[in-house]
Amino acid sequence: MPDPRKRVLLMVSSMRGGGSERQVLLLSQTLDRSRFEPHLYLTERAGEFLDQVPSDVPIHSFDTCQDSGGVYIPGRQLRRQTEFLRSVIRDNRIDVVYDRTFHMTLIAGKAAAGIRRISTIVSPPHLALPLVEKRFVTLKRRRLAAAYRNSDVVVAVSRQAAESAESYYGLPKGSVVVIKNPVDAMSLRKAAGTPPLRSSDQAVLVCVGRMTEEKGHADLIDALAMLQPKWPETRSDWTLRMIGDGPLRGGLQTRAESLGLAGRIQFVGSLASAAAEINAADALVLPSRFEGMPNVVLEAMALLTPVIATRAGGTIELEGDAPTAFWAEPGNPSSLAQAILRFAANPDQAAAQCLAAQQRIDSDHHPAAVTRQIEDLLSPAAKRGRPRKRGRG
Repeated sequence: MPDPRKRVLLMVSSMRGGGSERQVLLLSQTLDRSRFEPHLYLTERAGEFLDQVPSDVPIHSFDTCQDSGGVYIPGRQLRRQTEFLRSVIRDNRIDVVYDRTFHMTLIAGKAAAGIRRISTIVSPPHLALPLVEKRFVTLKRRRLAAAYRNSDVVVAVSRQAAESAESYYGLPKGSVVVIKNPVDAMSLRKAAGTPPLRSSDQAVLVCVGRMTEEKGHADLIDALAMLQPKWPETRSDWTLRMIGDGPLRGGLQTRAESLGLAGRIQFVGSLASAAAEINAADALVLPSRFEGMPNVVLEAMALLTPVIATRAGGTIELEGDAPTAFWAEPGNPSSLAQAILRFAANPDQAAAQCLAAQQRIDSDHHPAAVTRQIEDLLSPAAKRGRPRKRGRG
């Protein structure tokens, strides 16, 4: 008897510790094996999550593809990646492609013609594409618009990312489906361990993220320099632990030193899991200039760690009927400094917000429910051309 399962190719750049990598890893682990046979496409076979990919998931990585050399021509690398992906789809008889992030959609839009395709947008593209790409933005925007129009379903992780995509790419209003990022709270809490007793007079802050411009680390450093003279007398000191790495790390360290914060800001580097760090902190700070739906905030809320965050993209959608975080304006160090000071001066408010935030995570971001939503889109029962309605985020 032929295998009734559908072969699903999950696409992401690598298995480094970013939010999209975490979500693709979770899908590779949780897709119903009676219905689906997951495969994994990577541009680069690298990252701390590689050893967590299930053993029954074949990995197809572009960096195994030999380069025949030749004169550099713009777009040559994209053409090579497209040809490699076509061969993966053909040789493995892939039935459906799940491309996450616009880098993967650029490749899949050309290579997966005739294959059912689900494309996921993780950040508001009117902000993300010009900042991340910088070159040939108009051309890439046009190609992505065509790729998304040819997808069977376009998914976004927040309402703001969905609305941005519809406007920026000229997609029909209401056509992008919102599916929230899941949080495996039980596994997260197990990995985090028992939090240490927190000091009543000191504050340990943690910031988790790749050190790139959009993550706003420079704004956070400037905010911390501003708040020092105003720090409440009830708390004698603070420390910031920066988890992550990236191209801006050297400049950020220099900035901290120039502002006299070298002893207070600790650059920890990348970690396979930041759960224990988030669990041990007095608060997580997210200084991002834009976001889709930040996984580190979801994880902090699941762990009952207070959150100080900018109203960036979909992050503000985590605010429910009851307050869940101390909010600041994106790209505004003064506003961020004020939010940190409000946290420091109001421990009872922080505790109440933690409980409201954890309840929201447990009710709205359960991994089994989110995986079922994605499985319904991957399923052949969801035909091309069926009406698309935006989910409620």
